[in-house]
Amino acid sequence: MSLSVSPICSFRKLSRSWTGRGRGRGVSTPYILLPTSMLGFKNTTESASLSYTNKKKKGDVLHFVKYHGIGNDFIMVDNRDSLEPRICADQAIELCNRNFGVGADGVIFTMPGVDGTDYSMRIFNSDGSEPEMCGNGIRCMARFVAELENSDVPRSYTIHTGAGLIVPKIQADGKVIVDMGQPILSAADIPTNLPGRDDGAVVKSELLVNGKTWIVTCVSMGNPHCVTFSHKDCEALDVNSLHLEHLGPLFEHHEMFPARTNTEFVQVLSSRHLRMRVWERGAGATLACGTGACALVVAAVLEGRSERKCLVDLPGGQLEIEWNEKDNHVYMTGSAEKVFSGTAFL
Repeated sequence: MSLSVSPICSFRKLSRSWTGRGRGRGVSTPYILLPTSMLGFKNTTESASLSYTNKKKKGDVLHFVKYHGIGNDFIMVDNRDSLEPRICADQAIELCNRNFGVGADGVIFTMPGVDGTDYSMRIFNSDGSEPEMCGNGIRCMARFVAELENSDVPRSYTIHTGAGLIVPKIQADGKVIVDMGQPILSAADIPTNLPGRDDGAVVKSELLVNGKTWIVTCVSMGNPHCVTFSHKDCEALDVNSLHLEHLGPLFEHHEMFPARTNTEFVQVLSSRHLRMRVWERGAGATLACGTGACALVVAAVLEGRSERKCLVDLPGGQLEIEWNEKDNHVYMTGSAEKVFSGTAFL
C-alpha cells in the first residue's frame, strides 16, 4: 500500500554553526520555509494528479468504507459483481495494519447472494486468515448494504456465510438485530478434542493452560469458542486484570482446538449482566466479538450462571443477547456505525 503526497513547500537550511562537541549540543540551525517553485521542483500537484490517474488505470485502487460494531472495526468492500474478493489475503493484512494501512480488525466483502440469498459475506482477518463469519461484522455489513441500496427504512437481509444463513434486521432506531442461528454444542462439530458429556457437549471441562487448570465450556456459533469463567485457583475472574496478550495465544493455539479457537474470559455481574474480554482467532485482542458474546451467554446458561437474556459488556460497548428457548436460536442486538470512506492504493 502507498500514499501519494503532494508537497507544496520545502525547508532550505541557511546556516549551521557548532559551538561544542557531540551532535545535538550547542547547535544553532535556523531554517526558513520557501515555496517549492523557488527550489526548482516540478509542479507536484499535476504529477500527483497524473499518478492517481495512472493508478486508477492500472486497477490497483480500492474504494472502501470503514465501519465499526462497538469498536470491532472493518474495512467494507463493495464486491457485488463477483464471488471472488477484490484483494488477496496479503493485501488485507496490509490494509488492516494500524500504522501503515487503514487499520482494522478485518476486511469484509459484500458479494452476490447464492442459493436464493440477498448477499454473500466473506472476510479476511487482520492476519490474513478467513473465518466462517463475524457477528459484529454482519451488523456492519447490513448497514453497509443499506447504504449501497440507498435504503433508510427498517428491513432484513438474508446473507450467506461460511457459518450458514444469517439474517440481520435493521431496526427503526438504527440498531441491528441478528438471528445467529442455533449454537453447536457437539465437541466434534465445534471442533475440540476435549471430552464431552454423554450428549457430546463440552461443559465445565478442564483445560491446562499456562500452568493453571481452567474450567471451560465450548460452543460454536459457526466458528469455535472456548468460554471460561474461572480456573481452579480462582472461582470468579476479574477480567480487567488478565494479561490477555499472553494468555490469548496459548488458548488459540492449544492442541485441544484443531481449528484454533476464539476465547472469551467472562465475569458474572448478575444473572442478566455479564462482562467479557475476548481473544479472537486471527485478530487477537479486540474491543468486541459478536459471536463470542453469543457463545458466552449459551455457556453461562449451560453452566447455570445466567438467564437466557443478558446484557453483555465488552471493552467497546454493550450487546443484548438472547438464547431463545422456543426456537433454540441466539439473537444479538447492537449498533453498527459508519466511520469514514476512502481510497487505498494497493
